[in-house]
Amino acid sequence: MKKTIALLTSSLLLTACASFQQPGDKANAQAATDQKTASSKPANRKKAPKAKVQQQEDALPAMELSEDILYKVLTAEIAFQRGQWQSAYVTMLAAAQQTRDPRLAKRAAEMAVAARQAGEALVAVRLWTELAPHSDEALQNYLGLIMLSDSVDEIEPLLTQRLADAAPQARGPMLLQIQRLLARAKDKQASYTILQNISKPYGDLMETHLALAQGAFGMGDGATAQREAAAAMKIKPDSELAVLTAAQVASNNKDATKLVTDFLRKYPDAREVRVAYARSLVEQKDFKLARTQFETLLKEDGEDATTLFALGVLSAQTDQLKDAEYYLQRYLQVLSAQPEEDRDPSQALLLLSRIAEERRDLDSALRYLDQAEPGTEGYLNIQVRRAQLLARKNDIEGARKALEDAQAESTNDGEQLQLLLAESSLLRDANRNQEAADVLKGGLQRFPNNTDLLYDYSMVLEKLGKFDEMEKSLRRVMQLAPGNQHAYNALGYSLADRNIRLPEALELIQKAADLAPEDPFIADSLGWVLFRMGRAEQAETQMRRAYGLRPDVEIGVHLGEVLWTNGKQDEARKVWREVSLKEPNNEVLKSTLSRLNVKL
Repeated sequence: MKKTIALLTSSLLLTACASFQQPGDKANAQAATDQKTASSKPANRKKAPKAKVQQQEDALPAMELSEDILYKVLTAEIAFQRGQWQSAYVTMLAAAQQTRDPRLAKRAAEMAVAARQAGEALVAVRLWTELAPHSDEALQNYLGLIMLSDSVDEIEPLLTQRLADAAPQARGPMLLQIQRLLARAKDKQASYTILQNISKPYGDLMETHLALAQGAFGMGDGATAQREAAAAMKIKPDSELAVLTAAQVASNNKDATKLVTDFLRKYPDAREVRVAYARSLVEQKDFKLARTQFETLLKEDGEDATTLFALGVLSAQTDQLKDAEYYLQRYLQVLSAQPEEDRDPSQALLLLSRIAEERRDLDSALRYLDQAEPGTEGYLNIQVRRAQLLARKNDIEGARKALEDAQAESTNDGEQLQLLLAESSLLRDANRNQEAADVLKGGLQRFPNNTDLLYDYSMVLEKLGKFDEMEKSLRRVMQLAPGNQHAYNALGYSLADRNIRLPEALELIQKAADLAPEDPFIADSLGWVLFRMGRAEQAETQMRRAYGLRPDVEIGVHLGEVLWTNGKQDEARKVWREVSLKEPNNEVLKSTLSRLNVKL
């Protein structure tokens, strides 16, 4: 069970915790931009009042709505409703040009966008920005469309003028927004040149250098990115945004960590930086130090839900289950006391349920799940977990009902598939293989080409001794997903275990090994088929490798048998004793020892 908790918490940590930017990972190159610009005293977490920006209004044309214009507008709208987007667009654009009314230009643009006609949309938006030069909405639409075109250079004068017209305190944030926008352009070098040109008058702004750093980093120019980030830190040494950007563009993780730890020594209240540091430690799997950082954050704000959740997950990851339960319960209390929080508590409830199960308190595990509200994002996983717990209490019918209730509420195909697979898994674990086969067969009538259903169906058919049907199902998986190593491995292992068609079995398993060379179960299969073919020394090498990759019970049983056959009985007994401590009632272990007449 601890292994299950560790797997779950690792997944949660990786999902919840974003780390520092790794070199070359351009996909996250905007991460630091999304941090709020922080002062040197970030501990005061009250929201600052938003500055009121007076946007200049664009005058509408001083003309009456004539019958001709009204007729054109109505004709365009009727045509658009009938699916005739082109005539509707042309008529509306002509009306906008005739009246010089930005509202009609906007409507023409909307029609083109709805019809997925980027070129026509850009023409209309150009007119809209011309008629409403102070409209932020028009500008945003124009910039978004121009990024998709080959004419990105035409926006430079517009951006230059917008920056010149902006209030001094607004220019920094505006430059960061512009950089994010330009990063979406097809011609990265041209967009970076524009950024350099429009930012030249504002070299004294920290944000200028941050924008240039992020733009350079997005193009893979690490040296320029680091130089610009250093310039930003020189202008404002206590800026959290600057040090986070510097860490993001650092050439390696060691340099990034040094930047952040040095900063935290000078500015220990820099909350956003400490959060980023803690999350990077999680990704590096330094859970102990990560927990220390989150504990520091909790001292600053004992009601911070994110910190409480992180501490709960970290504690579970390091097998400190009492601490995990404490932090996760506090996390739920904070969510309950803050109705404005729209977080889904499902992950915390699932983890608390697993901790209770570790204590063998299945009733408490179920009570945690009872706290989840139907309709929440994680409720499907709650129902699957509930079914698993009920099955552990030998209430298979109750487990199936929980899954059927979830199926009745779900209209999503992906969720329906997950529930079908969960139900068949419960039935297989209960040795109700025919019922499991019936469930999967019904699922395949609805989703005939789903490889997960086909694979699970083949595994149940094997247990029922229907080997021809099993092979047919696995061959179908191979046809639909040629890169699915599990299908090749399953068929190859089944042939080897039945001691038939061994050359073909070896070929299938070797194909699986080529697709997933580090998979311990495939390595075990390869060893097993070699053993069946009488190549005992090669089999032992593969089995040792498989058991080293993962000391699984059944892999250990196979290794023991190979060692026994190779005359290494003492070592074989040692391995069998190891696995018997994990699963003394394992059927494969018991049948192997009985067949070889071995007593441990």
